[in-house]
Amino acid sequence: MAIEVKPHPAFPEIYWTTLEDGTKRLSTRNLAPGKNVYGERLIKFKGVEYRVWDPFRSKLAAAILKGLETVPIQPGHKVLYLGAASGTTASHVSDIVGEKGSVYCVEFAARSIRELVNNVCVFRLNMSPILADARLPERYSSLVGKVDDIYCDIAQPEQAKVLADNADLFLVKGGWTMLNVKAQSIDVTKEPTEVYKREKLILKSRGFRVREVVHLEPYDKAHAMLVSQYG
Repeated sequence: MAIEVKPHPAFPEIYWTTLEDGTKRLSTRNLAPGKNVYGERLIKFKGVEYRVWDPFRSKLAAAILKGLETVPIQPGHKVLYLGAASGTTASHVSDIVGEKGSVYCVEFAARSIRELVNNVCVFRLNMSPILADARLPERYSSLVGKVDDIYCDIAQPEQAKVLADNADLFLVKGGWTMLNVKAQSIDVTKEPTEVYKREKLILKSRGFRVREVVHLEPYDKAHAMLVSQYG
């Protein structure tokens, strides 16, 4: 069977790739042809290179496969990415926003940011690495302007608060956020569903309208994606 790539019917610059064995996988168009980020497969189709997107390595891909109805990140958008780590999902966000978009990548761990810079950002001019603590957004406010979306994937006890604090500084009114709630980073004594509810209430109290809550099992245990609109 021949490889085939088709645009996702709902989400711009996200694709369905059918592999030789007939399995369907998500993919994005590679903004840095010839370069992969985390060992993902590169596929050529009609002269264009795509990167197969692994849902076991990326919570955004997992959420899409679990039925997420809203992916606010669009071509040309400016995105603040909190907890970019070594760039697995951030690089796919870079593919989606394209050359006219920007991804501001905040990461606290020095080793992760080195990998992000050396393996990813050097090949992708739309990604800006920022070594900083996402809990202190005023410290990098001179490096980030207003953004259309915030994507948050941090292992902190106060995940919704950190997201909201960043939104107050950077997010345009009516902008969107995607929060990966890591229940065990917040409270290991509580059931994950209780933690999700609590983070949702915090977002509501800070002026967000929570549009979707998608649980990420079996790709990530005790994780959920909360998609919200600001203001």
